[in-house]
Amino acid sequence: MSKVMITLNISAEVQAALKEKRPVVALESTVISHGLPWPDNLELARTLEAIIREQGAVPATIALIAGQPTIGLDDKQLELLANGRVSVEKISRRDFGYAIARKLYGATTVAATMILAHKAGIDVFATGGIGGVHRGDSNDISADLPEFAQTPVVVVSAGAKAILDLPRTLEWLETYGVPVIGYETNEFPAFYTRASGLSLPYRADTPAEVAAIISAQWSFGLKSGILVANPVPHEAALPLDETERYIQQALLEAQRQGVHGKALTPFLLAYLADISDGKTKQTNLVLLKNNAKVGAQIAIALKEQREMLLAQ
Repeated sequence: MSKVMITLNISAEVQAALKEKRPVVALESTVISHGLPWPDNLELARTLEAIIREQGAVPATIALIAGQPTIGLDDKQLELLANGRVSVEKISRRDFGYAIARKLYGATTVAATMILAHKAGIDVFATGGIGGVHRGDSNDISADLPEFAQTPVVVVSAGAKAILDLPRTLEWLETYGVPVIGYETNEFPAFYTRASGLSLPYRADTPAEVAAIISAQWSFGLKSGILVANPVPHEAALPLDETERYIQQALLEAQRQGVHGKALTPFLLAYLADISDGKTKQTNLVLLKNNAKVGAQIAIALKEQREMLLAQ
C-alpha cells in the first residue's frame, strides 16, 4: 500500500507568525458548527479572533475543509462552517482518517484541535470547556481527556462542562499526570459557575506565572497537555444551585428522548439555554471571550519566557 501524504493547510498569516516566533492561539470550530445557531455562531467566531488580535497574538481557528486539515480559517471558511449550507461533521481523534479520505467538512473538538495545533507548532489553545467523564457512567469518557495525556498543548478553558462528573474528571486528569492550573483561583471552575467545591493543587495569578510552569513542565521532558482553568468572570457567573437544577432537568430530558453519543452535549447545551431563558448561553459567550483573552496573554507570556531563557 502506498503512503498517502497529508499536509496541513496553514494560512499565510499563521505561517508567518510561527516562522517569526510570534504568539499564536488556536481556536476550535465545534462551537461554530455545533454550539450556536446562525448567525450568532459566525459573530462569535469573528469576535474571538478579534479579541486575540487586540491582545497582540494571532488567532488560528482550526477545522477540516473538504477533508483538508486547515489551520487559520479565512472569513469565507468561517461563514461556510457557520451557515449550515454544507454538512459539517464533529471531528475527534478517531475521525480524522475517515473524514480526510471522504473529503468531509469537519468541526474540531478539543481533542482534534489539540492534535492539529500541535502538528502546526501552536502551543496555546483557548476554548469554552473541555469534555470529561460523564455523569452516571464512569466508562463514558470524552476523547478530550486522553488527548491531554499525550499531546503537549496548553488549553485555557472554564474548567470542564458542568454537565459532566467533575470530581471524576479531575481524578482522571490527576491519574494520567495532567497538570490543572487554577487561574486566579484555588477552585476548579464549573463552566457556568465559578464554584464547584473542588480544590486545585496549583494556582497562578498572572500569565507569566502560567508560562513559567509550562516552560518548566515541558523542559523537564513531560510532554502532556496542560489545563489552565479560568473561571467565568464574576458578573456573568450563575449560582451553583441554580445551574445544577437546570442540568438535572436537561439530563432527564436527554434520557427520556434517548439522546446519547456525539449528540448528547449539543442537546444538553441547547436545552439548558432554553430552560434558563438564555442565561446559560450568555454565560457561555462571556467565558469563551474571556478564555480567548487570557489564552492570548499566556501565549505572549510564553514567548517572552522563551526569549528570556535563550538570553541567559
